[in-house]
Amino acid sequence: MHIQKKPARIINTILLGILAVIWILPVFFVITNLFKTRQEYNLGSFWAWPTSNMFMANYHQLLNGMPIFTSMLNGLLYSLCGACLSVIIGVLAGYGIANLKIRHKAFWFFFIYAGNIFPFQLYLIPTYKMYLTTGLYDSRLGLILFYTAICIPFVMFVMRNNFLSINKEICESAKIEGATDFQVLCKLLLPMTQSAMAVIFLTQFSWCWNDLLFGLTLIKSETIQTIMPLISMMDKANAPVVFMVCIIVSIPTLFMFFLLQKNTETGLVYTSK
Repeated sequence: MHIQKKPARIINTILLGILAVIWILPVFFVITNLFKTRQEYNLGSFWAWPTSNMFMANYHQLLNGMPIFTSMLNGLLYSLCGACLSVIIGVLAGYGIANLKIRHKAFWFFFIYAGNIFPFQLYLIPTYKMYLTTGLYDSRLGLILFYTAICIPFVMFVMRNNFLSINKEICESAKIEGATDFQVLCKLLLPMTQSAMAVIFLTQFSWCWNDLLFGLTLIKSETIQTIMPLISMMDKANAPVVFMVCIIVSIPTLFMFFLLQKNTETGLVYTSK
């Protein structure tokens, strides 16, 4: 077993500490400026400590100015539905291409994965025109369907590679014992790839949650709008309120990260066995 030497551990610890400080410093700056007024931030020093506590005043100004929590609920609906549906469909597609006896596997793989090859901006105008003609424009269903479709190729790609990395003799032994293909997937392969699914769900949820371009293009009604277009239309001169919105908006992704930590660790245990 390779044991890292003490000087190397010290250097690594120092480097990691420096990187942690660099990473935390902007967050500390944002939290500090939550307590400032608009004038104090614009006219004061960049790193000046707040002279007054205007946290609640900024919070009330935020609530009175924009439907922030309504947009967050809409974003949660779109992100959760898009991530869940894309993981389900992507897992089934990846399992079919990797383990089932189907014709033209390479064709189906590249056909689905082509959705990730081109820049997402390429889909903007065709999707917009299609949504106008089909009645999906400015609807919750339309955005859920788009987020699901745009996330499937990456999910399929990752899960296919995970299924191919598992010894096929395990699946064949289960089939000899009488297990169907669906039982092999649900009872054998999914627990072994649990860490990959947790990471994929988190990344797809974060992408849908942070999306601005398609949420701004495919939705125009404020009642069903996502959170990022709402932030883009805020008054940037009132920086403390903008910082407060950014902190509030980051809570769902942080919650998902801590919620999925246990599943990630369980999946790693299955994979190591």
